[in-house]
Amino acid sequence: MITFEKDYDIKLDEECKKEISNAFGYLIHEKEKGISGYYNLPYDSLNLLEEVENFMENEDGVYLSAKHIVVIGIGGSSLGTKAIDSMLKHKYKDLKEMIFLENPDPVSLSISLSKIKKENSIFVVISKSGGTIETMSIFKLVIEYFNFDFSTIDSKRVIAISDEGSPLCKFADENSIKAFTIPKNVGGRFSVLSAVGVVPLTLAGYNTKDILKGAQEFLDSFFANKEEHLGLKAYFLTKNYKKYPINVLFSYGDFLEDFTKWFIQLWAESLGKIDKEGKNVGLTPVAHIGSVDQHSFLQLIMQGPRDKTVTFIKIEDFENSLKIPNISLKYIEKTNFANGYSFNELINAECDATKESLVAKNIPVDMITFDKLDEKNIGRVILYFELLTSFAGALLSIDTYDQPGVEFGKKILVKKFKER
Repeated sequence: MITFEKDYDIKLDEECKKEISNAFGYLIHEKEKGISGYYNLPYDSLNLLEEVENFMENEDGVYLSAKHIVVIGIGGSSLGTKAIDSMLKHKYKDLKEMIFLENPDPVSLSISLSKIKKENSIFVVISKSGGTIETMSIFKLVIEYFNFDFSTIDSKRVIAISDEGSPLCKFADENSIKAFTIPKNVGGRFSVLSAVGVVPLTLAGYNTKDILKGAQEFLDSFFANKEEHLGLKAYFLTKNYKKYPINVLFSYGDFLEDFTKWFIQLWAESLGKIDKEGKNVGLTPVAHIGSVDQHSFLQLIMQGPRDKTVTFIKIEDFENSLKIPNISLKYIEKTNFANGYSFNELINAECDATKESLVAKNIPVDMITFDKLDEKNIGRVILYFELLTSFAGALLSIDTYDQPGVEFGKKILVKKFKER
């Protein structure tokens, strides 16, 4: 399970309660009217599992011989999947390795491609629009590099994931490539529990069913009005965004780093908007890994501008018994106080100490604690952050699901190449 606690006060007068209630009601409206389809994914995506399993059984042995699942995608088409892979892969023994081709960086692409063999890989190309310039450019490179011939078994080595009727889906249909679709009303940054994440993660060998179950549990609990802490946090952050415009996610565990990147896209692209009154609003997300970054960024939080709130993520049980040796090193005896304790205990004590130091300085903090890192808890925390984002968007009176700022940059890119 996951527990949530906060160390800041909210004055809940009748007006505050009304705003929170109205925002909660608007999320119910979004769900019922299909304004955003991510609310339904924990249930609807169960149907995907059977389809993926049929592919795994019937594709001429391509899946059985595969050692790598190569994901070609960027942003919402890869970040969530990569986050789950990073969080869980150390717990599995018989996984197919996931390789992510995301950024059009020629050096990293060359290195990654040199490690891949076509005959033992399945390539999953993901683009909601079906025409993402980075993704399609990398897909073209993969086709050329591995000399793909879609009139042969090569067509079985590729899976496409996109909106129904998109250019990518049309290409897949014409070349006998298996295609899975994304619901039209699910944006990329909210799509990890759609085919975008479920298909490649299932192919890799993950228990995606339990991820969906955990998401279902939190979703049901939220709409049964049993997760009041979420609305209170959204209210505090949005009503104080001018005083505290920066929210820092401090995650204690290296395997959470890709999850923090997913959070940054979700939070920034959803909440950095122009509201109904024409004002620029938003909350700037910053993500760090403890205890590494507490040796640097913590100084800024403690004694720099008081413009930040901090959210901690802690794992109670890493399910690893590695201990600090009971060794005394001459001249370094001051570190002996930790001898004999587990590294699990050390990193969590550092998390608690950092949190207490911020509370002592009246810096607003909250804590998300996993009893352990497993599939259900990952499903729960994904829904927690997605619902928190939607709640904050409702309170800010913005369209949480569009991204006109990003689209504007894409138009400039196309223009630059056409002018060459």
